[in-house]
Amino acid sequence: MKRVLAVDDEPQLLRALQINLRAEGYTVVVATNGTEALRLAASEPPDVLVLDLGLPDMNGAEVIRGIRGWSDVPIVVLSARHGSADKVEALDAGADDYVTKPFGLDELLARLRAVERRSVRAPAGEVIGAGDLLIDLGAGTVTRRGERVHLTPREWGVLQMLVSNRGKLVTQRQILQSVWGPDYGEESQYLRVYMVQLRRKLETDPAHPRHLITEAGRGYRFEDADAQAEPRTEGEQRDLR
Repeated sequence: MKRVLAVDDEPQLLRALQINLRAEGYTVVVATNGTEALRLAASEPPDVLVLDLGLPDMNGAEVIRGIRGWSDVPIVVLSARHGSADKVEALDAGADDYVTKPFGLDELLARLRAVERRSVRAPAGEVIGAGDLLIDLGAGTVTRRGERVHLTPREWGVLQMLVSNRGKLVTQRQILQSVWGPDYGEESQYLRVYMVQLRRKLETDPAHPRHLITEAGRGYRFEDADAQAEPRTEGEQRDLR
């Protein structure tokens, strides 16, 4: 049974999540604040984390960053905050998906299944060397200078798609629909956030990437050799920020 850690300070919502997720075959553990969530995530690691941003003791983004320091567990944010800045902050911190309240159970279950699928690793696959990076497509792991790099399931999904098509342009729509799902395609701001995160984690100089290359207005490509320096358009410069 998949184990869900649900974190929210609304007792009624937590009870509803417990009842409905257990009915779907999940084991559910609950927390009402960020401190308790971090403790439970470390002592009883869940298969997926469902997290509200508005917690009484800390911002949910702080919880995400704390967990991302050591875990790749899929994280789905539940929040009444509809502003794009809140979504970007949560995604930038390492969340894998963002669901706004109120939401339907069917939608939440679909999001959980999606992040779980993206976190599953294949049993075997190609190992790609790129500068000081070693990317194991089968094991779903990345090392940089011999040190393991922790990627969220969505970060891995983006990287895996680019590396599998290395040297080729992959359009924004292709990445979004493959990693986020068929209902996505125009949400380029999501993708920009993840590309910034990947560059921070994988590139020696994120502002001048050698492997994760932008094709302005079109998409991205992965270069396993050092990419030649190219003039950047205004669109590319915005994408690197």
